[in-house]
Amino acid sequence: MTREISDSEAARHREKMVNRKSVQDAEVAEKTIEKGLLMVNTGPGKGKSTAAFGLALRMLGTGRRVGIVQFIKGAWSTGEQQALTIFGDRVEWRTMGEGFTWDTQDLKRDLAAATKAWDEAKMLMADETIGLLVLDELNIALRYDYLDLTEVVATLQSRRPDLHIIVTGRNAKPPLIEAADMVTEMTLVKHHFKAGVKAQSGIEY
Repeated sequence: MTREISDSEAARHREKMVNRKSVQDAEVAEKTIEKGLLMVNTGPGKGKSTAAFGLALRMLGTGRRVGIVQFIKGAWSTGEQQALTIFGDRVEWRTMGEGFTWDTQDLKRDLAAATKAWDEAKMLMADETIGLLVLDELNIALRYDYLDLTEVVATLQSRRPDLHIIVTGRNAKPPLIEAADMVTEMTLVKHHFKAGVKAQSGIEY
């Protein structure tokens, strides 16, 4: 039930919001730089890749093309991949991983897959029609030293000025965090997996 609001309370609220809008508008007006961003979604919480794919959808909504390279995820068919195929050649999707290292149990194979994925990522970075590049689970490849961190960070920093890149995965390395324009830490508060609930279609994949 909606509570009663007096005329004086409504007037105070209006005055407060007018002042707040004035401050907010002035702050927004100060921001004049437009550039391609390097973004990182990391942390132990769920939603890092999901948020990145949401950003991909937003970019597609502006009419620009999107590139996606998955460094670790392999054989699973995911809901987001199926959904984004609707956009046809406006999405360049590359699933380059072969699963987690405990699945392959083959270090040479993991290194080769990561190197191939990184080569593919660099090719998409050079494609001037791509507005956003999602490097899904690149942080995992860097965590296990499948790729040279210094070279990866330098390449990301030297991208063309208008290209947005978002990197996902736990345990982002400090040099990548330092190089990024925006870093989001997904915090784990509670997860159904701990209660014995398995990965489910439409939620985890």
